[in-house]
Amino acid sequence: MKTIEVAAAVMKHEDKIFATQRGYGDFKGFWEFPGGKIEAGETPEQALKREIKEELNIDIEVGELISTVEYDYPKFHLTMHCFVCTLISGDMILKEHEASKWLTRDMLDSVDWLPADRDLIVRLKEIID
Repeated sequence: MKTIEVAAAVMKHEDKIFATQRGYGDFKGFWEFPGGKIEAGETPEQALKREIKEELNIDIEVGELISTVEYDYPKFHLTMHCFVCTLISGDMILKEHEASKWLTRDMLDSVDWLPADRDLIVRLKEIID
C-alpha cells in the first residue's frame, strides 16, 4: 500500500482551533487541518510553512509536534505530523478550500472531520483546556 506523508497545522488562537473544508478530491466537503504533502528534502516544518502559504496566503510559526497520526485509508496509508501553529502575518485567502472556521472546544464535534483527523480531536480538547 502506498504511503503519503503530510504535515498539518493545528492553528490555535485564544480558545479556538482553525479548521478548513476540503474543496476537491475524494474527500470534498470533509473538514481537516490545513497542510499538505512533504516533498523530498523537506522537513515536516518546512513543508507546513510552504503548504500554508500556498493554500491560505499566510505565514505561520510552527511550534511543537502534537502527534503523528497513522491511518489506513482504502487506497493509501497516511502518516500525518500535526503541529501547533501560530499565524504570524498575511491576509487569509482560501485558495483550495470551500470554507474555514475557528472552532471552540465545544464546537470541535460540529463538523464532519476526515477520518484521520478524528483521531486527533480528543487530544486537541485537552490542549484547548
